[in-house]
Amino acid sequence: MNGRLLSVGIAQEHDIVFARQRARQIAGLLGFDPTDQTRIATVVSELSRNAFQYAGGGTVQFEIQGTSVPQVLAIAVSDVGPGIPHVDEVLGGAYRSDTGMGLGIAGTRRLVDRFTIETSSRGTHIVARKLLPRRGKVLTQPDIAELARQLAQHRPQGMLEEVQLQNQELLRTLDELRRRQDELERVNGELQDTNRGVVALYAELDERADHLRRADELKTKFLSNMTHEFRTPVNSILALASLLQDRLGSDPSQKDEVYYIRRSAQQLSELVNDLLDIAKVEAGKIDVRPSPFEVDALFGALRGMLRPLLVNQSLALVFEEASGVPPVLSDESKVSQILRNFISNALKYTERGEVRVAARLNDTGDRIIFSVADTGIGIPEADIARVFDEFVQIENPLQRRSKGTGLGLPLSRRLAELLGGSIHVTSTLGVGSTFALELPLVFRDPITARPIRIEPGRVPVLVVDDSEEEMLIYERALMGTRFQVVPTRSSATALAAISAVRPAAIILDVWLQTEDSWELLTRLRHDDATCDIPVVIISASDDRQKGLALGANEYPLKPIDRERLLGTLDRLTVGSPRARILSIDDEETFRFIIGEMLAEGFEVRCAGSGEEGLRTARTWLPDIVLLDLELGDVHGSEVQRRLREDPITSDVPIVILSSQPVSEALHAGADAVLPKAALSRERLLETIRATLAAGHGANATRSRG
Repeated sequence: MNGRLLSVGIAQEHDIVFARQRARQIAGLLGFDPTDQTRIATVVSELSRNAFQYAGGGTVQFEIQGTSVPQVLAIAVSDVGPGIPHVDEVLGGAYRSDTGMGLGIAGTRRLVDRFTIETSSRGTHIVARKLLPRRGKVLTQPDIAELARQLAQHRPQGMLEEVQLQNQELLRTLDELRRRQDELERVNGELQDTNRGVVALYAELDERADHLRRADELKTKFLSNMTHEFRTPVNSILALASLLQDRLGSDPSQKDEVYYIRRSAQQLSELVNDLLDIAKVEAGKIDVRPSPFEVDALFGALRGMLRPLLVNQSLALVFEEASGVPPVLSDESKVSQILRNFISNALKYTERGEVRVAARLNDTGDRIIFSVADTGIGIPEADIARVFDEFVQIENPLQRRSKGTGLGLPLSRRLAELLGGSIHVTSTLGVGSTFALELPLVFRDPITARPIRIEPGRVPVLVVDDSEEEMLIYERALMGTRFQVVPTRSSATALAAISAVRPAAIILDVWLQTEDSWELLTRLRHDDATCDIPVVIISASDDRQKGLALGANEYPLKPIDRERLLGTLDRLTVGSPRARILSIDDEETFRFIIGEMLAEGFEVRCAGSGEEGLRTARTWLPDIVLLDLELGDVHGSEVQRRLREDPITSDVPIVILSSQPVSEALHAGADAVLPKAALSRERLLETIRATLAAGHGANATRSRG
């Protein structure tokens, strides 16, 4: 949807001032803050001045684009002048003319979210786009018409008013600069003082850190070994107690000697399990297995699991409905373990009243907060921090009746940190306690935990989509092609992946579970490092005009078929490096088969004789040679020998493709052997990628000619 607000003609110099006033007025009506209003007015003023100075005039048009939040304010400045020479240098900020041309355009480009320019000898058309504030509603055509009516009724008064406004903006800017300068000087002084102290402490801190590290490693190793040694006899005691109980025929609930043996062994088993879990967390040996789950389903499982612990009729266990909470992408078993610990503690130390379990989103909507509130004995304020120390239990008569290991809360805190979250406690003695677990809605692996490995000969394509089903579709669609999927589920993980590996293209879904990706798109287009990466929006949301206006190269709707996806990526990634494959085979049929099997993802050349193959290998420098042994002019073994002896081709990998048995000598001199009788596209691709991954390609060590 495009909704035009206003058009301003630039014919005389005072029209530049009028256009600036209108820009500020429109920005104010659309809810931009004063800083953004000044930026937008400056953009319009500079572009209008350029149009007047170099083209003798032009027009400025303001319109609203998009049908979803955030919409876009598009400002188009057009003229019919001689065009802008050296436009690439101008946009890069490298071009300076005697009149100052280039400074204004390069500066205004940094003030908006998206900046496009088309120029020729017939004129110049510049469009600057700025995302509207998110707090506003979606503007419909009637809303835009009402804004246009207000603009028509309230025309700027004149030059004096504009000078006054610019003076006010200048004063505000100077005041802000002065304040920041004072703050900078103060911070610099503090940093100098701090640096002197830090330098003096470095040696001592390093020494103490080394001692602590060694002690921590010894403790973890001791805990791990001790718990493993304890587990076997503890399990034996439990099994023997069960056998003894069966032989005596005693009731399991009867409090006799066997009952107390079994209960003590169970307590010791819980202690051993908690110690082993803590040791695993500290040693980094616990894996996080994130998967999406519904909070209500988690609460249902906890309700059924913990109901047997509710033996007191004067105590209620209440699970609030998690309305408005989206699915959580995290390790459900570890979240459940933490909440079970909170709830079991609350049931243990609450005689009457209720234990209430709830979940809600935080203020920014990107994290979830689970809370377990009870009306129990409470915790003294001085002891709140101690409950997370290992083996600590706060003294209380009720606590003495319900002994625990003192490891549940320390383990819960470590698990929460492992999931990227934290635990908070509020408590009043004699009134009750609330334990809160705060986690990100989407668990994010550290980028170093999962290094991105691009297979040799393949081109990385970053996919930003939080749906596992959609990600599987992309991976299957690009399987066997030159494109390799780099999966990410959020804007943050996408930016982290881009910093690790530069993709040849980006596939973007607009609506993710916890965010939309419009801001990611504008950030990609605004950053010099990513502005030239092709972006394809594939979404169920039909807002094509807005997507293209913000810089997307394509905007197909879901579902997209494989052929169209591959065609789009091929068209947008022209020039991306592809592995070079040279096929030397005197059979035309097999040369055709190889060409068809490797048509997607590789650059293939064929030679019908050994001599032709040797010449092509020297001049073209392939990444791999596929060599048939039975050639018309020379035997494949001779071709292999000459390739190995030639310094130019000596490190080119050779894969023998033959219908005849291969001798041990030839087999030893080749990187791989693939019988023609077993030839298939999947096996050929697997062989080529494995050979490339070995790192012996000619182009791994020299540039291509």
